[in-house]
Amino acid sequence: MEKLFDIASRFALEGTPSTIKPLGNGLINDTYILRTAENDCPDYVLQRINHNIFTDVEGLQHNITAVTNHLRKRLQARGEKDITRRVLTFIPLKADAGKTYFFDGENYWRISIFIPDAFTFDTVDPHYSEMAGRAFGNFQSELVDLPETLTETIPDFHNMEFRLRQLGEAIEADAAGRLESVRPIVDDLMRRAEEMTAAERLHREGRLPKRVCHCDTKVNNMMFDSEGNVLCVIDLDTVMPSFIFSDFGDFLRTAANTEAEDSPELDKIEFRTEIFEAFTKGYLEVAMSFLTPLEIEMLPYATALFPYMQAVRFLTDYINGDTYYKTAYADHNLVRTRNQIRLLERIEAATPRMRSFINEIISQKTVG
Repeated sequence: MEKLFDIASRFALEGTPSTIKPLGNGLINDTYILRTAENDCPDYVLQRINHNIFTDVEGLQHNITAVTNHLRKRLQARGEKDITRRVLTFIPLKADAGKTYFFDGENYWRISIFIPDAFTFDTVDPHYSEMAGRAFGNFQSELVDLPETLTETIPDFHNMEFRLRQLGEAIEADAAGRLESVRPIVDDLMRRAEEMTAAERLHREGRLPKRVCHCDTKVNNMMFDSEGNVLCVIDLDTVMPSFIFSDFGDFLRTAANTEAEDSPELDKIEFRTEIFEAFTKGYLEVAMSFLTPLEIEMLPYATALFPYMQAVRFLTDYINGDTYYKTAYADHNLVRTRNQIRLLERIEAATPRMRSFINEIISQKTVG
């Protein structure tokens, strides 16, 4: 722990660090709670940034600083109270007030103010899904006028054309000799390829904008106060320019699937339309103020895009010999692929209902 105290001493903290203990069970970054000795000083969150995943740490922290500063200015302009509870606050270095990370020779570290009496939930039901839709819609809305240009913290993260190129390279190499056994699945996915790469084509034509998106829209990436009100959106490492589909479709890929993404029980997989409707209601309540008609029209496309993209990624890894995703058994990635394709099929069947629901919301907003 002595090393952690030394790292903490590099930051412009208020108060005297007294204890540092592990916090949470994050899968990407190592996180610690840093308590201060003084009652009138905040506690802090010390975090090691996983630079194997986020290779451009300077760009990553620039994104986070630009976004949190902008959100803070918006809150201040509205006269909001308890702003340090409504947006994450990252602490600069003592030696360089313009930098919010420290490199110790091996790892990168950052510190933010700990938000007390705040909670996250893993519950996926219509209530929390609607709150998530509203929170992430508001997050995008508040950043529409962000004056700074952000970098892609994970290049091509949600680029469907890129993911299909990766699949093509895996097919050509057939490194694990598995291609022939999955030919029907490859053909099924490639049949949809032109439809599923529509976003990239429309962007090149100037018809579909990229916006500032969170790109990791899970229910537990929101913090709530003790009364159940959303305080702020957290886990900002993936904030970057993307299509709004990244925030809309990725949430529904996991939240609206009745089964876990690696369940082999395909006949049990259904698309939870009640989750779609709740999330969409909350999202459009805020996002209709800035979305273009085309973006709204393509929300069902976004819902289908992400299980399709994940199926392509799982199949690519399976053909390559399971070199990327952790697997528990030989056909784990193949099971995941089939799971996502079945979810995609359920979403395709539900598309008319989704379109009808969206049109109903638009009509209500127009009349209102």
